[in-house]
Amino acid sequence: MKSLKWKVVRSAWLEEGGRRLDCNPYMSGALEARDTLERLACRKDKLSQVTLGMFDSGRESRKWVDDPSYGVRYMGSSAISLADLSSLPLISTKQVEGNPKLLLEEGWSLITRSGTIGRMAYVRPDMAGLACSEDVLRVVPNPERIPPGYLYAFLSSTYGVPLVVAGTYGAIIQHIEPEHIANLPVPRFGPEIEAGIHATMDEAAKLLSCYQRLIREATHELFRSVGLRDISATEWHSQDINIGFEVDAPDVTSLRALNFNPRFLALKKSIESRPHRRLDEICIPGSLGRGVRFKRIDAEPSFAYQMIGQKELFWLKPEGRWIAKSAMDSEALGIAGATMVAAQGTLGESELFCRAEFVWGPWTQMAFSEHILRVVADESVMARGCLFAFMRSETAFRMLRSISTGSKLQDHHYKMRGALPVPYPDHEIQLAIHNMVVTAYEARHRAVALIEEATQLLEHRIAGIQS
Repeated sequence: MKSLKWKVVRSAWLEEGGRRLDCNPYMSGALEARDTLERLACRKDKLSQVTLGMFDSGRESRKWVDDPSYGVRYMGSSAISLADLSSLPLISTKQVEGNPKLLLEEGWSLITRSGTIGRMAYVRPDMAGLACSEDVLRVVPNPERIPPGYLYAFLSSTYGVPLVVAGTYGAIIQHIEPEHIANLPVPRFGPEIEAGIHATMDEAAKLLSCYQRLIREATHELFRSVGLRDISATEWHSQDINIGFEVDAPDVTSLRALNFNPRFLALKKSIESRPHRRLDEICIPGSLGRGVRFKRIDAEPSFAYQMIGQKELFWLKPEGRWIAKSAMDSEALGIAGATMVAAQGTLGESELFCRAEFVWGPWTQMAFSEHILRVVADESVMARGCLFAFMRSETAFRMLRSISTGSKLQDHHYKMRGALPVPYPDHEIQLAIHNMVVTAYEARHRAVALIEEATQLLEHRIAGIQS
């Protein structure tokens, strides 16, 4: 149960808000942020004055496709928080051509405008050209009036977010519209400071694009090194669904047809025809399993570990609860080089069940929930980054889903997952792929640190002038 939140509200705020007695206007921090900005002894421009426009793509039914030749990758409102955009669904190219507002351009600021409001993202180079949901507001900066990275730093700061969220309306599903934030005050600190903040944000965006390119190249190189090619979602779906088939299985470990479907068996056979090892032969004994359970006792960050669940596992910057170190089992903490797999979920194409993530750098100081499968390679057998390059592939994703067990909420069959074949290149190639993955994640974590640095620089500037 979450602790009770309370706050002393000024009578003047009640008057301004028409004596509203619901909590949202007063608990968001918007009124404090507004008062702080009003006291700033610097120029302030309205958001509408420094942008070329603010809009969403408009509501329309989506036409999904499987073949990349006929589609554009599509970001839903929850996808703007993702780090790896490789597995996004495809929306029809014809639909995008008929509605150019769907497409994103580099340097825009994105704000979720429906449901969970106020999540933000900066459009980096690898995101340009993607389609995006109507539930995401595009804020298009005017580069002649404001540096794009500086504008995003302000909007995503502790002063910008409350002001954006304060404009929400709706009882059940909340929304914001461009007119609700058009008059939002943007503090101006001069070309030198603003250019510096923009340069930091721009460097972070380039590092994230580098991260995306490197992990894709690592997976491609792994398959290429053993004479294979990663399957695509299109190829998987274009095969026969196989609603009727026979299986000769004298040692029955499952009676579920999904676990023996010919598409899955064909994938296994293709890997087994090349140099390979079983997954349980690669992993440290006893490590191929879900995490431990522990008490969820909330504590202040200085006395706690941040807990990452399945949803937050794939976010660029996770926002998990802070759990007391005294209640934490050390086995719940991240292990450098471990592959974490979403181990429970449903089989929907857009679901994250069976997707993989890599633990490196600051993530070793985070705790991971029991619903995440730990895949930890024995480094004397296989380089850990190389194993991750396989586990993030479409091939591994389809094989993991094919060994699902359960009714509504799926899990992996505990006997079948260890038997999955893994491509096994020469040691030198493994190390090269591992280094590629590590370089990618060091770029990613450096980018996150730069985003925080740019935002904090702006916040400290505001606090310093105000005080």
